[in-house]
Amino acid sequence: MAGLKGKTLLITGASRGIGLAIAKRAARDGANVAIIAKTQEPHPKLEGTVETAAAEVEALGGKALALSCDIRFEEEVERAVHATVEAFGGIDICINNASALSLSPIGETTMKRFDLMLGVNARGTFLVTKTCLPHLKKAQNPHVLVLSPPLDLSPKWFAGHLAYSMSKYGMSMCVLGLAEELKGDSIAVNALWPRTTIATAAIRNILGGEVVVRMSRTPEIVADAAHLVFTQPAKRFTGNFLIDDTFLYEAGGVRDFSAYAIAPGVPLAPDFFVPENCPPPPGVEIANVSLENLKPPK
Repeated sequence: MAGLKGKTLLITGASRGIGLAIAKRAARDGANVAIIAKTQEPHPKLEGTVETAAAEVEALGGKALALSCDIRFEEEVERAVHATVEAFGGIDICINNASALSLSPIGETTMKRFDLMLGVNARGTFLVTKTCLPHLKKAQNPHVLVLSPPLDLSPKWFAGHLAYSMSKYGMSMCVLGLAEELKGDSIAVNALWPRTTIATAAIRNILGGEVVVRMSRTPEIVADAAHLVFTQPAKRFTGNFLIDDTFLYEAGGVRDFSAYAIAPGVPLAPDFFVPENCPPPPGVEIANVSLENLKPPK
């Protein structure tokens, strides 16, 4: 199947990082992109707003719609979806990328933070997909993509940051259930997760700063993997829990991943939630460290 020219993508959390990278990759094909995010005004620690992201999409040849939206609230999501359909005539692809992060043990996790992560990650994914569904049913090759991990229920992925893990696996459970539920509508529902840390604001501000950034990949690896997902036939390619480089290696023919590295030649920091039975492609060196051990002391 050809690229995404003329297709309409609705992407949550698209003002920066992985969401923006996916939007820009689609823009190079000439796609329409609804930029869904909370950030309207510049933030001292978070680059990008819905408006700056839309401008980047337009500069690359796509059409963009900047929509400020908090996906925890049904009315805001409904308005964003309605505006997207009004502007572009429908929705072909729904990308659930928005995510809240707090890696705290239970004693340090406030219920406000708990509710935020469950509300954005698990509930937000369910709500955004549900609201897009009537329009996806009308699309020619409809896809739902969720940026969430494989369902590996090893205790090590839950201890120490239980609330965050529950929220991310809640997103993955949406994939598991909806892929089966929507088969009859020929709507593909897949999950995509990075093998390594990705150089985003979360890495710089929460997970280790520049030390981990240097051991990370750029968001473009996830964007290229997502683009490859969207060009698969929805009727047959659904219910998959994909790791970015493995998918690019097996389905995209990529053999050299060095272009995605922030510092080529430096062993890469492993992300959370990657199962032990999913080894990296040949030539990819993963550092023998735990991401938690790379976090700076408080």
